[in-house]
Amino acid sequence: MNKNNSFINFIIRHYLKYDRDNPFIFIAAILAYLGIAAGIMVLMLAMGIMNGTQKEFEKKLFVMNYPLTITSIIPDTIDDNLISNLQKNFPDLKFSPYYTSQIISKNESLVQGSLLYGVDFAKEGAINEVFKKANSTADIPFKIVIGDGLANEMNVSTGNKITLYFSEQQAIGFDTMPLQKRFMIDGVFKSGLKAYDKAIIYTTLEAFEKILDRQKGLYDGVHIYSKNPMSAIKEIEPTLPEGVVVEGWWQQNGSFFAAMQMEKKALFLVLLLIILVASLNIISSLLMTVMSRRSEIALLRTLGATKVEIRSIFFRLGLIIGITGLITGSILGVIGKWILENFDIITLPEDIYGTTKLPIDLMFSDYLMIIIGTSVIVIISSLYPARKASQIDPVTVLRNE
Repeated sequence: MNKNNSFINFIIRHYLKYDRDNPFIFIAAILAYLGIAAGIMVLMLAMGIMNGTQKEFEKKLFVMNYPLTITSIIPDTIDDNLISNLQKNFPDLKFSPYYTSQIISKNESLVQGSLLYGVDFAKEGAINEVFKKANSTADIPFKIVIGDGLANEMNVSTGNKITLYFSEQQAIGFDTMPLQKRFMIDGVFKSGLKAYDKAIIYTTLEAFEKILDRQKGLYDGVHIYSKNPMSAIKEIEPTLPEGVVVEGWWQQNGSFFAAMQMEKKALFLVLLLIILVASLNIISSLLMTVMSRRSEIALLRTLGATKVEIRSIFFRLGLIIGITGLITGSILGVIGKWILENFDIITLPEDIYGTTKLPIDLMFSDYLMIIIGTSVIVIISSLYPARKASQIDPVTVLRNE
């Protein structure tokens, strides 16, 4: 059935004007508009902050956990030959073999448990930007690079010495005691994650081999850098011998990021309720308009307006309120995002979040979900009042009038 769009648009403009006789209808429409705008803005900022926080953690964990890590279940299976074959088969990847051991670091009366890695400083610096920035330059046999958190806990800095206690025992006369060695601090790194900065210590492969009598060329594992680790892990796995496994950084922290994704979805649904509540104002304002304009609607029907045209009038009224709220909310969301990105309105504790600046990164897919969710709510909210308006019987209304 054809609709007279000029007639429909004229009536819509008339109904959008402020009605002195029924001011609450206009106020309800304004509240619906503001509610949707506020809901869109809050959703955009909340989703942006969740994404920004997740990416900030990913960036930190990506560095300190490494894109890929090769470890062995069977001892003495990771050697120079395996690493040479991997370098030959995967020339685009960077490899850094390592030793590892749990130790206790001590300075005067201060004691702290740590994880010691023996690495090639040049190879490790090529794949770990945080380690590289520690600027280890001293040419001494027993040097270490420690985290900023551990340096503060132990009250030491570059150039100082601390004692490391190993789980291995050494003979002292007729008795034994834990193996210990004094190391000079040659650099201090700062990853932004306190747990890592307090727990990890790096030393050279040569120092590790000499102190713990490790066989040269046999390693505990290999750190690997890849620009696309999720595809690289599938290519590397078939080439590894039995007893050697490769693990991605996302697998090491899978439960953490799964929890963040769940929290993000829950937050989206909760904040969508703001828009749902605002949509109730659309329904109430349209229903009040229908009730207050019953005689006008009946008169329009007697003058030739069809049910489809009446339904279109009120349906479009609801869409106008919803879409203008959506557009306004999007503009406010972009402005709010720009303000949070450029001004330190909110300061975060760096030791907890890894950054002092509030991270915000709104993905297009999230914005699209917000638009789709809001549009569905607005359409559903506009359908019922439009249907009720089209069902008004002009004969009954005019007889009562």
